[in-house]
Amino acid sequence: MLTRQTTSLKPAEVKKAWVLIDADGLVLGRLATLVANRLRGKHKPQFTPHVDCGDHVVIVNAEKIRVTGAKAEQKVFYWHTGYAGGIKQRTVRERLESKYPERVIEKAVERMITRGPLGREQMRNLHVYKGAEHPHGGQTPETLNVAALNRKNSVLVKKVA
Repeated sequence: MLTRQTTSLKPAEVKKAWVLIDADGLVLGRLATLVANRLRGKHKPQFTPHVDCGDHVVIVNAEKIRVTGAKAEQKVFYWHTGYAGGIKQRTVRERLESKYPERVIEKAVERMITRGPLGREQMRNLHVYKGAEHPHGGQTPETLNVAALNRKNSVLVKKVA
């Protein structure tokens, strides 16, 4: 009789790859789900839920990310300052045009990762940059073409003449 055993990775056995994604023209939610799965390691056959077995993900051109429909004006981020009446809000468009547009992607991915110590450890493997330059060239990240995976992953920008 053949018995099969479920393999469970130990943290020392994990091999982490580096992946580079160019976010120019990509849809925010679709990119965030793909990145969250990469950070968790769910794309690997030896996925173990309680071990950080995901890859390092480097995202460049965060300021050129797109949202579909009217989400740019209607989706609002709220936060509280801690003072009475200190509720603040900002739309996605305001966030993308601000000094730190990479925070839109970071927050979208963070909300798809499990909460707790393991989720915080996995979020440390996400590196998002505003422009096309990044300091992780020494790790030789493999380029992942997200737009080619599905035609809905990128928004076609129509030029009006």
